[in-house]
Amino acid sequence: MSIPKIPVGQLFEKIINWLTDNAEVFFDAISNSVTAILTGLEFVLLLPHPVLMIAIMAALAWWLASRNIAIFSAIGLFLIYNMGYWTQTMETLALVLAAVLISLALGIPMGIWAAKKDMAERIIRPVLDVMQTLPAFVYLIPAVLFFKLGPVPGVIATMIFSLPPVVRLTCLGIRQVPEEIREAAISFGSNPRQLLLKAELPVALPSIMAGVNQTIMLALSMVVISGMIGAGGLGNEVLKGITQLKIDLGFEAGISIVILAIYLDRVTQHLGQK
Repeated sequence: MSIPKIPVGQLFEKIINWLTDNAEVFFDAISNSVTAILTGLEFVLLLPHPVLMIAIMAALAWWLASRNIAIFSAIGLFLIYNMGYWTQTMETLALVLAAVLISLALGIPMGIWAAKKDMAERIIRPVLDVMQTLPAFVYLIPAVLFFKLGPVPGVIATMIFSLPPVVRLTCLGIRQVPEEIREAAISFGSNPRQLLLKAELPVALPSIMAGVNQTIMLALSMVVISGMIGAGGLGNEVLKGITQLKIDLGFEAGISIVILAIYLDRVTQHLGQK
């Protein structure tokens, strides 16, 4: 006797179809907002001449990190410019920054809420487990159905994939604030808002910055996958190299992603330490 199949996939499909039919205005508003953020970031990143932008990014690395990282940044970014991938790299950086900004805007408040409320933490934790273990390609399905093809679904899919670390590490950082610090702040008359902003968040900042760093790295790991749905940037170039068997194209675009990833990783790591 065979056991009837539980229609999990069909139920998911019905939910997606219902949302597509009944929440079009909501998804259009999200799409317009993400497009505005992405367009603004691309405009800012592509406005200066590439050489000037390389100098700015290297100076930022020197200020936030160290001289050696600034030298590496200048050499690596100039290599990207020399290979002819500067525009694609800035498009990728804009996509990553847009996804990370949205992730932080959602993730840090969620992490604070989970740290303050045990019930919220019990609800959020399994959701984050699913988000971290679900194959990245699966995120493309609802993203494309809700937002069509282009950079917007790429940003949304990247944001969902990279959200969990900042939520987890924000929650962990606040929960690990020593009780003595809380008691001292309360004894000096701090209300809950002052306790959070002036005591708990500053102490938890290294943990939060580690979450920011991991969010950026996960967002970069989605670049190539997002290229499959027309997100553009370096991911699209890597996919061209794969589909057209152009080794040089794929390798150069891959190297550009690596240089960008190392730059963002080192800068955010040192920012968290400071």
